[in-house]
Amino acid sequence: MHRFTLGLADLATTWFAVSPIHEAVLSLRMWTHPGVYPLQTRAFEQLRPAFERLESRHLLLALVAENRWVPDFLTPRPTAAAGDFRAELAIVRALPPVLLRSELEQTFLSHGQPLPALLDDGLADPARLLARISDALKEYWEACLAPGWWPQARTVLEADLVYRARVLAQQGAAALFADLDHRLHWADGVLSINRHWGDGDVETAVDGRGLVLSPTCFVRGAITMISKDREPQISYPARGQAAMGGAGADAPVTSAALESLVGAPKARLLTLLAEPASTTDLAYRLGVTPGAVSQHLSVLAATGLVTRARHGRSVLYRRSVLGDELTGGR
Repeated sequence: MHRFTLGLADLATTWFAVSPIHEAVLSLRMWTHPGVYPLQTRAFEQLRPAFERLESRHLLLALVAENRWVPDFLTPRPTAAAGDFRAELAIVRALPPVLLRSELEQTFLSHGQPLPALLDDGLADPARLLARISDALKEYWEACLAPGWWPQARTVLEADLVYRARVLAQQGAAALFADLDHRLHWADGVLSINRHWGDGDVETAVDGRGLVLSPTCFVRGAITMISKDREPQISYPARGQAAMGGAGADAPVTSAALESLVGAPKARLLTLLAEPASTTDLAYRLGVTPGAVSQHLSVLAATGLVTRARHGRSVLYRRSVLGDELTGGR
């Protein structure tokens, strides 16, 4: 059990953030344990050829090996609601090299796993090893994730944040925590993660540092950092990942009556917008241009069938109450 003690001021400063470097690091387990996150399996099988061309892939795989943990320094606490990969990677690069050994040993040795040979050998020159790890993550991001996967994932993660904000506003913090994940329990100022692994109970006082909550595509339940001394953060499973099927895949089913009323393209958009999505994501999923989607969304918004909400640099669309009634909640 990992318990976070939050005072009233801590609760008021708890916030949500999307972290691209968290997604990059946590996704590495897709290559060591294919199928561990079924909602991402299809997308990552399509990415496999690009991953297998990476010269740095063996170093990346060593970071996760057969372990259930990843080093804390690779998933730094977000500093902004909409994270930037380059800025987050700079935090990783800034780790004092003298700390690298303790970070890796904490991840592996303290959990009964040997330090992978690539990492153990590399610690002879920790500054060089840290640079190699950082460069490998950059290569992985740019070659595999950033071109097609990340735009879809970012929409899903940002849509999750919009949904959480609505739950918080309408039902309060207790309902928010209860809805995040089955492992989380909120009572008497303590937020607990019920986890059946690790070294017994861990207590962390938020103590004015703020608690950051991050949705991710690569956990099966809420997780947190290994060290209790790091700034408090929790990652939890993001909603809406089933929508990440790929271009033209899993086309929405629309009724003939709805198509007759608004036309087939707008009917498909309305059907997809049961959950928030961006123009780019909708275009990718329908196999059309963002411009075409934008034109249809403008009409749907003008007629009150969809609503818009901005998160960071993205504008997310969702069916309105009227749109729900028109589609029958399809």
